Amino acid sequence: MILTALQVEQRAVLEHLVDVEPHRHAAGTIFDVGTLAGQRNRRVALGVTGPGALGAATLTERAFAEFSPSAMMFVGVAGGLRDWLEIGDVVVATKVYSYHGGRSEDEEFLVRPRAWEISHAVEQTARRLPRDNAWAAALPETPGVHFEAIAAGDVVLNSTTSPVARKIRRNFNDAVAIEMESSGFALAGHLSGKVPMVTVRAISDRADGTKSTTDREGGQRVAARNAAAFAVALAAALDDDETPGGTAGAPGNAPTLPTIRSTSVARDNAHVGQQIGVNFGAGWPGGGR
Repeated sequence: MILTALQVEQRAVLEHLVDVEPHRHAAGTIFDVGTLAGQRNRRVALGVTGPGALGAATLTERAFAEFSPSAMMFVGVAGGLRDWLEIGDVVVATKVYSYHGGRSEDEEFLVRPRAWEISHAVEQTARRLPRDNAWAAALPETPGVHFEAIAAGDVVLNSTTSPVARKIRRNFNDAVAIEMESSGFALAGHLSGKVPMVTVRAISDRADGTKSTTDREGGQRVAARNAAAFAVALAAALDDDETPGGTAGAPGNAPTLPTIRSTSVARDNAHVGQQIGVNFGAGWPGGGR
């Protein structure tokens, strides 16, 4: 499954899907279900959570229960926290920090963070994709791909000197990007069991007060396009034995499809996530075990 937070992220993923049909959840959530172009055995469910960790967590759980995916991705845009990151660079989250937790005292704030790491098998496959850059063949230029930590919280960061910026620099110094959904996504995935999960983001702004200018120049569209391209290439590259589920093509079983989730950054650094579902269980339209 692929989850996104913003429509610009959703549209970027839809460009890679064919035979797309709507799937309505009993509670009203509408997912787009299709197959990866050129990968007819890879079915994908795509959902939009809206900005923020609460919506991401709720719809991640809903998507998991509805489709029983073999892997999940949150795909979208993010703000960059390093000068060496270029607009459009892809960041695969090796670790997701939830940076809001802590204890507030008279003289100081004592940080009590939570963190979730990427699924090992998915990370190993993802690290091989940039070797020949075939994943970026359809892009105007090949962006950089980085495997680094990401910070997530319900704040749009557009400053390098604000209290939030200083807190992240001091306590989460290995984070190179910031967004708003992956902490909720990661927690829901953790509670759902051993489902491979990954966040794929691309840099849409520098979180330094220039977001409005970067957005006007098309930073979000470029970032959403690049994140979607990497995410769908990763979904196609995942082998059936890297994810739990049935054997692709086996009699009576639906093809095993990896599910990928990603997060995107929306207006004012809000991040949107996208989810790709590969390997549908009985819950997928047309799927079964």
